[in-house]
Amino acid sequence: MTISDYLLAKKGLIEQALEREMLSSGGHFSAHISAMRYSLFAGGKRLRPILCLAAAEAVTDDRAIIDNLLPIACALECIHTYSLIHDDLPAMDDDDLRRGKPTNHKIYGEAAAILAGDGLLTYAFELLARPSILLSAENCMKISHLVARAAGSLGMVGGQSLDIENENRKYRFELLKTIHKSKTGALITCSVQVGAIGGGANRQQEQSLKSYGKFIGLAFQIVDDLLDATATTEELGKTAGSDSERGKATYPAFFGIDKTKHKAKEAVH
Repeated sequence: MTISDYLLAKKGLIEQALEREMLSSGGHFSAHISAMRYSLFAGGKRLRPILCLAAAEAVTDDRAIIDNLLPIACALECIHTYSLIHDDLPAMDDDDLRRGKPTNHKIYGEAAAILAGDGLLTYAFELLARPSILLSAENCMKISHLVARAAGSLGMVGGQSLDIENENRKYRFELLKTIHKSKTGALITCSVQVGAIGGGANRQQEQSLKSYGKFIGLAFQIVDDLLDATATTEELGKTAGSDSERGKATYPAFFGIDKTKHKAKEAVH
C-alpha cells in the first residue's frame, strides 16, 4: 500500500467515524448544529486524526485497540475545525474562502460562526470523555490534559495570539518558530502522542513518536506558508497571498522562497 492509498483509506475511516459521532441537525439546536457540521464536513485532509491512528498502529496491530481511539481522533478534528472557523473571522484573518467554499461566517453570520467553533471545541472534550473509550483512567486523563494544553493558551490559541500581535512587525527567527510550534505544531504533535498513548506505547516509543510529530508539524506549517506565497486561490481553496497581505510572520517572508523549500525538506529528513 502506498502512502497515498493509506491516507485515502484512513480518511474514509475518519469520515465514517465523524458521521457516526457528530451531532445530527434537528430540534431546537438545528441551526447551531448545522453550522458546526457545515465546516466539519467541508472537506479537508483529516491529517490530525490520521496521525493519531497511525501512531497507534506504529505500536500495536490490534484492530480493536486502534478502533477504540476513533472518538479521540474525531475530537482532534473537531478542535482543528473550530480553530479554522475562528481563524477565518473578520476579527482574526478575515477570510471568505476555506476549502473552496464560503467560510462559516459568510454563510451563518459572525455570531453563529463563533458559537459553531465553541460548540466543536467543547464537543471534542465530550468525545474525549466517552465512557466507551477503553483506556485506563490514568491514560484518559493524560490524553485529555495533552489535548487541552495543545489547544489552549500554551499551544494553538497562544500561537494564534502571537501571530496576530506580530502582524506587520519585525521579528526574530525564535519568534517565528514559537508561532509555528504553537499555532500549528502543538495539535499535530499532540495527535501523534495521544495515538501512541492510546495504542499502548512504552515511554521510549511515546517520546520517539512525539519527536516525529514535532517535525511533521513544523514541516506542515512551512509548506503551508510556501503554498500561500506560491499557489493560486483555486489551488488552495482559500485566498492566496493573505499572509503577505496581512504582514504575517512566515518562513517565506523571513528566508525567501528557495531557502524555505530547503527548510521544509530539512524538517522531514
